[in-house]
Amino acid sequence: MSAVSADVSDLISACKMFSQDLAALPESAFTHVFGDIVRTVADIVYEVILVNDHIGMVIRDEKPFEWPEGGWITAPTDFNSKDTILAAFEESCANILDTATNMTPEELTAPLTIESGETNRAERCRFMALHLWYHSGQLNFIQTLLGDDEWHWN
Repeated sequence: MSAVSADVSDLISACKMFSQDLAALPESAFTHVFGDIVRTVADIVYEVILVNDHIGMVIRDEKPFEWPEGGWITAPTDFNSKDTILAAFEESCANILDTATNMTPEELTAPLTIESGETNRAERCRFMALHLWYHSGQLNFIQTLLGDDEWHWN
């Protein structure tokens, strides 16, 4: 496996693991407020979707939407059920994985200019995987707060 295909493979794995973590949470966890400054599961997933969708647009050479201003991303009020949130996450992953898996190694490693400078599409795939793993850790912590200390990845 080349380094480039490893980046896409890691993104595939990260999407799968995050989805399994979400599926393991009870319905009540998705909008539960754990503290004054703690984001909900819905907020976390909404941010992950925005990041995936924004990066997907960039690596497809589309004009991305303006990033929301104002600090932490919060979910809209209708983003409030396990089924809705899981379906939205799965759709976001399907879109970005369709993009990434259909790119050639040359397309993945071609220079790409983003707001922070020069990069390439493979690096953007690595970033999305890291972002998913980071937030997966938050979901795992929430699982333990709810009394679930099982591994849900297979």
